[in-house]
Amino acid sequence: MKTAGFLFVVFFFFSAGFVFSQEEQPKQAEKETCRYVIFQTNLGDIILELFPEKAPITVQNFVQYVRDGFYDGTIFHRVISSFVVQGGGYTLDFKKKSTRPPIKNESNNGLSNMRGTIAMARTMDPHSATSQFFINLVDNTRLDYANGKYGYTVFGKVIQGMDVVDKIAQIPTGARGQFRRDVPLKEAYIKKASCMEKPPKTKGKGTS
Repeated sequence: MKTAGFLFVVFFFFSAGFVFSQEEQPKQAEKETCRYVIFQTNLGDIILELFPEKAPITVQNFVQYVRDGFYDGTIFHRVISSFVVQGGGYTLDFKKKSTRPPIKNESNNGLSNMRGTIAMARTMDPHSATSQFFINLVDNTRLDYANGKYGYTVFGKVIQGMDVVDKIAQIPTGARGQFRRDVPLKEAYIKKASCMEKPPKTKGKGTS
């Protein structure tokens, strides 16, 4: 991908908002959370392992959206081959969902945007992430925290269903809804997102 194209993606890729005040941050005492999340999509299941020890605020935020049923019926609205698959913000008819306030950026947590990891989408404002996320299709280390500059917060990884993610990535893209580019021309969406209490039995493809 050319540098100009990449900068366009990074600068205009993600949704905006305002930052939580200290009092509005998810309470640490309430960060009891599920360790695994399953996305039941129309193309197959994607199972995530979350890293609350590395990204407590981000995981708590994500899990709350899962438990609220926020992701149910949302599309993967942006797919860029050899880059990322993004979702978590729009309904099947391309209506943008209302979110809670943005959260603090936790990209300086030692985790890297490697293939199969899930990270929070945001605008140029590092503390603007709300509900949207992306799954890395390749090693995108240029999205990491570096030299005091915020990156994109990694908070989990795909442990089953990376073949489903790759299937989504292979769908031809174009203009749909209010988007001029990079939207799958065949619907790819989350039917239901839910927590899993125990790690899943080994099945299907992980991040390899």
